[in-house]
Amino acid sequence: MVEHDALSTAREAYDAAATTYAELFRDSLRDSPLDRAILGAFAEVVRASGNGQVADLGCGPGHITAHLAESGLEAFGVDASPAMIELARRACPDLRFDVGSMAALDIADGALGGVLSRWSIIHTPPPRLPVLLAEFHRVLAPGGHLLIGFSASDDAAHPTQVFDHAVAPAYRWWPDHLAAMLRETGLAEAARMVREPQPTDRRQFREVHLLARKA
Repeated sequence: MVEHDALSTAREAYDAAATTYAELFRDSLRDSPLDRAILGAFAEVVRASGNGQVADLGCGPGHITAHLAESGLEAFGVDASPAMIELARRACPDLRFDVGSMAALDIADGALGGVLSRWSIIHTPPPRLPVLLAEFHRVLAPGGHLLIGFSASDDAAHPTQVFDHAVAPAYRWWPDHLAAMLRETGLAEAARMVREPQPTDRRQFREVHLLARKA
């Protein structure tokens, strides 16, 4: 019930905010060289695996999915919000976008060379996060890579912390704790990028990207 309520709350909130969200983040990569760098590294290791099919999970209006496609990947997007998927299809009519849940992906076992989860886990109640990580592991081919982005907790003694998100209740994670959860799922950390908060940031949280590989 908690998982259902959290998913429903987030889906309804993003449906309501979809147009504003798309306008706000449409050009977000233009002013973020570090984000472009980590996405570029992700694209390179996925291409090197020989399987360029990538799912952008929690794709929102599709701007990151489009960037991955421009990087030479066979990228498609999945989001729980029908309104977001409608915007993504309008913006990128040549790409595939599906409405779906990260907890039950309509993707075959071992089909993907890469999974991108960019701030898409933050609305998941902590007890349910292992379900998502197991699903990421299931759809990745051996040697495939996951890139997961999130806001970092600032206290190792409290590895998950609730924060006031503009759209729906959300959680921050202590990076080592989340990396350990990935290892338990069968995804070994390969690299980590940490971006310290800047004076102009509305939220003074560290941003973390973990790159992990399926054995």
